Amino acid sequence: VQLQASGGGLVQAGGFLRLSCAASGRTFSTYHWGWFRQAPGKERDFVAAISWSGANTYYADSVKGRFTISRDSAKNTLYLQMRSLKPEDTAVYYCAAEEDPYPGTAPPTQMNEYDYWGQGTQVTVSS
Repeated sequence: VQLQASGGGLVQAGGFLRLSCAASGRTFSTYHWGWFRQAPGKERDFVAAISWSGANTYYADSVKGRFTISRDSAKNTLYLQMRSLKPEDTAVYYCAAEEDPYPGTAPPTQMNEYDYWGQGTQVTVSS
């Protein structure tokens, strides 16, 4: 599957952005999906994940209550809605997919468990 992330930009603190990740290739619903982010000089960190069915979502503590992950199977697109943005949310955001997850498993929060990655989209939050 190929992933194309978009929607990043420059926003003031307290603002809102919605990131998109368009997927092409195999059936959308056979993957777990995740968002990660990498700030300058730091490691890539888990942000949010959603199960292949869309029924289960998971968030890093730092974004819980502010970010919402969702998916639209008809459009083969993954989303990350981000509100109440803070300067510390500034990073390159990456979408990722885990192929054919084992039934009943939760989407992973570790980078090395994902099989495919998008190219990243820059989010900059000014104070």
